Amino acid sequence: MVAKRRGKISHLNGRCSRALETFRDDLRAARERDPAAHSTTELLLYQGLHAVWMHRLAHALYVRGYRFPARLVSQISRFFTGIEIHPGARIGRGLFIDHGMGVVIGETTEIGDDVTIYQGVTLGGTGKQGGKRHPTVGNRVIVGTAAQVLGPLVIGDDAKIGAGAIVVKDVPPATTVVGNPGRPVVISGKRIMGPDIEHTRLPDPVAESLETLTRRVTELEHHVEAAQRGAGLIDGSGNGRFPDGRPRVEGREVPTQGES
Repeated sequence: MVAKRRGKISHLNGRCSRALETFRDDLRAARERDPAAHSTTELLLYQGLHAVWMHRLAHALYVRGYRFPARLVSQISRFFTGIEIHPGARIGRGLFIDHGMGVVIGETTEIGDDVTIYQGVTLGGTGKQGGKRHPTVGNRVIVGTAAQVLGPLVIGDDAKIGAGAIVVKDVPPATTVVGNPGRPVVISGKRIMGPDIEHTRLPDPVAESLETLTRRVTELEHHVEAAQRGAGLIDGSGNGRFPDGRPRVEGREVPTQGES
């Protein structure tokens, strides 16, 4: 009897120790990733931390079958923090929700360690099917403001989701995704040690493509102009005649008599 009681006490002490360690990891994450935090006392006022800690309580109730109390804790947390996390979601250590108003995390979402989420993010599901229907987010992932990650997809370790991106496909590790729908831009090179929260300087493949196209058109115009000079069709000022004899002034066709 005594041995059984000691075993229960030891088990309880172990759980309390793990809970305190997780608590410290959450504080550490907020301190490291928010330059506006000046003290631990100030961190204790962060609604992102409140939401994560209340979720850990709700999840503990949820996995033990206390679904209504778990949901009640979740709704109370949502009321006070503006952050909605389903009690069934699995969250690792060091999650930092910065200015988290409007964040929604669905029931079957799985989040790794040292993840950073900004305001307005949705880790949501698609359709009405049961089972796994929400994202799995790896370690050290950054999800930018108002990004939408939808469906049972996988976000690899060290990935970045740009602000406003809508992601509906898997994201490989160490990859940046931008746009709607989300387009991956693979980052080659050494992995940054620790989470890099500079998520405002992200590549834009559409803008880059348009810039490349504009440069190419300009180059072709220069080649055509050089060829026309070589053929004597235009002079140094760009004036001359087209091959059919029509006058040309600085690259523009001049209407002949009778044309409007």
